[in-house]
Amino acid sequence: MTLAHPGTAGATRICPHCRETILESAEVCPACRHKLRFSEPTSAIASPTSTPLRVEGSFRNPVDSGAWEYSMVLTIRDERGEEIARKLVGVGAMQPNEQRTFTLSVEMNPATAGGKRTRH
Repeated sequence: MTLAHPGTAGATRICPHCRETILESAEVCPACRHKLRFSEPTSAIASPTSTPLRVEGSFRNPVDSGAWEYSMVLTIRDERGEEIARKLVGVGAMQPNEQRTFTLSVEMNPATAGGKRTRH
């Protein structure tokens, strides 16, 4: 995890709803999707979120097999290949003929001073 001072790009805080660590600048928690701060009416013009990466895949447990177990692990690495974060996202089991779909997305916003978005 990046250790950034409050008010700087990458600074984090705890979501009061789900207790996940999120960016200090977030207006909506990406984990639980609760609104965290109310924007001024003029901030509706704020720069939109970009999603430079979105991957979705699914698999089905074959009908003729027993139960399968799965673990979903997310790893983030920097440009040198060094691990920055590793998180076990979820675990579970699938009975024959059950299907699971997994989606990974990376949302990006321009960093702004003091956690406030700039208007265009």
